Amino acid sequence: MTITVNSPVSALRGVGPAKAASLASAGIVTVNDLIHHYPRAYQNRGDVKTILEAAALCNQDKTKTGGAGEKQSAPPCAFLLTVAAEPYYKMIRRGMSILRFRAFDETGVCEITFFNQPYLRDVFHTGSTFRFWGRPVLDKGTLKLASPIHEAWTEEAKLAPIVPVYPLCAGLTQKYLATLIREALQAVASQITDHLPPEILQGNHLCLLRYALTNIHFPEDREALESARRRFAFDELFCAAAAMAAIKIGKKRGSAPRFSRHVLAPLLDQLPYCLTSAQERSVREIAADLASGSPMCRILCGDVGSGKTAVAACAAYIALQNGYQCAFMAPTEILAQQHYSELSPLFESLGYRSALLTGSIPATKKRKIHAALASENKAERIDLVIGTHALLSDTVSFSALGLVITDEQHRFGVNQRALLREKAEQAHMLVMSATPIPRTLSLVLFGDLDISRLDEMPPGRQKVSTFAVDESYRDRLTGFIRKQKEEGHQTYVVCPAIEEKQKAKKTAEDTEELADIDFFADTAEESLPLKSATEHAAFLQSVLPDLAVGLVHGKMKAAEKEQAMDAFYKGETDVLVCTTVIEVGVNVPQATLMIIENAERFGLSQLHQLRGRVGRGKAKSYCVLVSNAITEASRQRLAVMCRTNDGFQIAEEDLLLRGPGDFFASEAEGTFRQHGGPAFLFSAGWNDTDLISDAVQSAGRLIARDPDLSLPENRLLGTYISDTIRHSFHTIS
Repeated sequence: MTITVNSPVSALRGVGPAKAASLASAGIVTVNDLIHHYPRAYQNRGDVKTILEAAALCNQDKTKTGGAGEKQSAPPCAFLLTVAAEPYYKMIRRGMSILRFRAFDETGVCEITFFNQPYLRDVFHTGSTFRFWGRPVLDKGTLKLASPIHEAWTEEAKLAPIVPVYPLCAGLTQKYLATLIREALQAVASQITDHLPPEILQGNHLCLLRYALTNIHFPEDREALESARRRFAFDELFCAAAAMAAIKIGKKRGSAPRFSRHVLAPLLDQLPYCLTSAQERSVREIAADLASGSPMCRILCGDVGSGKTAVAACAAYIALQNGYQCAFMAPTEILAQQHYSELSPLFESLGYRSALLTGSIPATKKRKIHAALASENKAERIDLVIGTHALLSDTVSFSALGLVITDEQHRFGVNQRALLREKAEQAHMLVMSATPIPRTLSLVLFGDLDISRLDEMPPGRQKVSTFAVDESYRDRLTGFIRKQKEEGHQTYVVCPAIEEKQKAKKTAEDTEELADIDFFADTAEESLPLKSATEHAAFLQSVLPDLAVGLVHGKMKAAEKEQAMDAFYKGETDVLVCTTVIEVGVNVPQATLMIIENAERFGLSQLHQLRGRVGRGKAKSYCVLVSNAITEASRQRLAVMCRTNDGFQIAEEDLLLRGPGDFFASEAEGTFRQHGGPAFLFSAGWNDTDLISDAVQSAGRLIARDPDLSLPENRLLGTYISDTIRHSFHTIS
């Protein structure tokens, strides 16, 4: 039987019903799924260390971490060792056996131990040589390896220098999956056709798809792996940018209400401050869009405290004075209520009706709001509605929706933006983000949107002094919290986890060590214990018994969160221990201290968002990043936070240090990506801004020439984009 990319995996040798079920659990149903099941990391087994070098690494690690114990380990590495004597085997207790032997190289001797693998007695014979892979431990001067991966070695042996590590599920092993993928690639190699046109491949110096697939799984060397990964990173960015460009062209072809009246003086006279020049520029850009007759598709991107809400209020006022309604969507009830309390009195004083619509609003009141939104009678109609995802409900309709505003857009995606916008044909769209985004990356994330930037802070906004400390500062931190209380101020303490969770039992396959080449994940800090909000709140209450310690996290009911936040806002709570649920929108001027536990586990942009919760009053404010980070990369990232308060500079540094992963996913309280946004795998760790720019520009030029990708040379690409991201993007025309 001829095997094709569309054949079921059961067509391959060694895939019976049980294995097929296990593969299906991993999302692998067809041969095409299998060859696109990419490694999550790699083991650089070609970089062989001697026993002496490994011992030095263990001592070096002791110096870096300040460890004082007798045992010190180093990152996993490879060894070429010869078995010195026959293995010693013993049952140490019921159900537990041990196999131990010594192996050597020209620099020393290593002790190797295996547990519950008695069959290995027939594998390791005196004088035989193996390549071992594992984490070396120096114990009282003796180097030890526990259950290392082993491969027989001879002078003629061709052992892979770089070995893939795949995501697994029950019933699958690394060896089985690698063997199956190798067989599949050999079977369908001649069928792998490039979807990128030759001009794109040549113009951007990209390898062919067949080469990329082979070397992403089984790289010949580091250079081949880098070339393959660069190709796939370009693919992701290019396809996302092409889809966004096509969406934008489709939107611009439509028509929208022309808002000719934009007299802002009545609104601006109500504000207790003057707009900055950046705000005035953004308002002019928005007003021009609203008067153009084409649908506005614009993002307002500005730092925490740069005045985005005031600009959004101006946009809403233009829509209202032209006889249309405005819907303002926020990602959380806390933020929606805050916007409502600020904007409702302002617009009511100007003669416009407003309403708050969230999930916790009683059903009877919701029905009244729904009726008022849909009313054709202007006297009864709600002009401005502020709400959460409740605005997306099928039961919500508008009689004259002209403008849709979404706040903190990184909590929403293309699909959610479109769902709200579709409640009125060709309504104008304004989205806001307090996550400053590098210009190159914003072209990919928001290629369907024009961009206005608030790159100027209002006068009087204070700089928050930021410090990075380790656990040894715990007593001083407690004293600093008390000092804030004595001065009449409050403190936030942010933890990365809600509660202590027991580590799940892992199989040997799950715990295979990674080192040196790990493009898709930074796991070096994962062994550090995480502070949980619930336990840390109890700890702080015990050491500060005379202070009121509150707790808020994402698993609490909306009413409980609201009560906890309200108590903090009113000053009834001195310390608020929380997760990143307070990342956006919370405004408590009396809060002057932000402590972030396990700061290494947050992205820089997220740390900057959290820091923006303090410094909102007249008093001096501080942010303390608590971390026992063990990697240089983590320490560099925290140093950036201490060095600058400029959100755009932080975003650029984050892109260089980490790649764009932070902008696609949140690391705390579970991982998520934008609903309706692309799942970036290869480009999530990419820091080559030239590649990002090249991908976006190439996509833009191609879509400008062939918006529907209908030309013969582009049809394969059009099919590829539709197949891969049809489920991610709302519409591609």
